[in-house]
Amino acid sequence: MTISVTWPQVLAWRLKRQFVDPAAGADAVSVVRRLTGVQAQVASSAELAVAVRQARPRRGEIGRALWQERTLAKTWTARGTLHLVPADELPSYAAVLGSFRHWEKGSWQRGHGVTAAEVEAILDAVPRALAGRTLTREELVEAVIEVTGDEHLREALTSGWGALLKPLSFLGELCYGPPREGRVTFAAPRDRVPGWPAALPTAEEGGLVLVRSFLGAHGPGAPETFDAWLYRGAARKATLRGWFRDLAPELAEVEVEGRPMVVLAEHLDDLAATEPAGGVHLLPGFDQYILGAPRDLEPLLPKEARAKVSRAAGWISPVVVHRGRVAGVWEAGNGEIAFDLFEDVPPAPLRAEAERVTALLGSRGAAE
Repeated sequence: MTISVTWPQVLAWRLKRQFVDPAAGADAVSVVRRLTGVQAQVASSAELAVAVRQARPRRGEIGRALWQERTLAKTWTARGTLHLVPADELPSYAAVLGSFRHWEKGSWQRGHGVTAAEVEAILDAVPRALAGRTLTREELVEAVIEVTGDEHLREALTSGWGALLKPLSFLGELCYGPPREGRVTFAAPRDRVPGWPAALPTAEEGGLVLVRSFLGAHGPGAPETFDAWLYRGAARKATLRGWFRDLAPELAEVEVEGRPMVVLAEHLDDLAATEPAGGVHLLPGFDQYILGAPRDLEPLLPKEARAKVSRAAGWISPVVVHRGRVAGVWEAGNGEIAFDLFEDVPPAPLRAEAERVTALLGSRGAAE
């Protein structure tokens, strides 16, 4: 039997599953795992996304997990953007994203000023250059030119931050290494990630891992909502349907205000029993609560406010969430938080949440 739930119930359930309401996350790795990765091109936003979800935030925890414990990895994954992901899940991302092979398309190559032969040369040279060592971007470029003998690749590799390195990330051949004197470094996952497999999972195996994880944080969902989150429509529709079909024994059907969707069966009763949320929460820029949902989800983000949240060049603003819904945006500066509210928000809970987040920002020396 298909149960019916409302969007306020769904949003409240997502807040709970994502450790926002209540802030019940434990260590950083468990928070990142639950969220199906944390977007990280702005390091302070990634740190705050974890900290606001923890009962007891720990300063420097993400850095230790990345560079000492190696339980987190940092590289380009979902939507081609920089993410923190649990190190033991990185092979699944590589299995899925590496199967898209969009860099083989002529349109992609022309857009990045390289030929098919040069792309192949880069894919061959980078793993050889990184074998057993960690290189800055400048060192990696020099090593690739030395291997290929193609000076033209210098311009291609140094313009458009990361564009020609992303395919290596998708193939499981490149991730971030520890910073060196303030500069980014790159390494091979087989050298950085404990227990890196001799062979990656199949795309089908990786797809099931990612769909299951996505539904656990951003469900209920459907193939198209998962596809939009993963890579904005890059996956073949038949492949998507196959992942959901293969996962069917673990899924339950729900109807969200007339829209058919699925959720992990183990979460069905909890979802059905969830009451609409009433709290006020401040979430940082590029937060997974926003990124895991369709941009046109009106119950989450009012149409008239989308331009303030999804801004130019893919920038996602820090948001004020009230009753599960985006009610405003915010920014921090000089130890204070300024709000731009487009819906009524109770002042006392807003003030209390602002004090909590201000303290978290101050403890990290971070600012949005």
